[in-house]
Amino acid sequence: MGTHDPGCAAPPRQRGITYLVVLFAVVLIGLALAGAAAVWSTSAARVREQELLWVGGQFRLALKRYYEQGPGGMPAYPMSLDQLLEDRRWPVARRHLRRMYVDPVTGVVDWQPILAPDGQIIGVYSPSTAVPIKRAGFDDEYASFAEAKSYADWRFVFLPQLDR
Repeated sequence: MGTHDPGCAAPPRQRGITYLVVLFAVVLIGLALAGAAAVWSTSAARVREQELLWVGGQFRLALKRYYEQGPGGMPAYPMSLDQLLEDRRWPVARRHLRRMYVDPVTGVVDWQPILAPDGQIIGVYSPSTAVPIKRAGFDDEYASFAEAKSYADWRFVFLPQLDR
């Protein structure tokens, strides 16, 4: 018969098969974890997109309120985003925006203003050049987002003539 090491429980041939089975199991677990990470990453990106739509909508609503609540019935846009936080055109300052929100895509407060020719701020956008996942199903005021090449193309603008 063959030589068998009495200190080993399994013959050498069985040990080789066991090694291959364990190696195969490790590879399968690795592939499953990689797949789960990809799904999680996509899911997290979708959550950031939803947050970007919400925060951008908050800026848009704040610009609308600022514009429509001009003293003496004279509508005007702010000259800085800080004016949305504290509108000093009134004896008691008004707040049109609760706080300066972090851009969910970049993770910092780096909103880029969209300026009218006279320098007033009519909108904001994220400076992120990442490609959006969402390509359809936008609300009417954001229908143009379906054509966006990056998040920087998602422009949150208030124009009174378009907000009817």
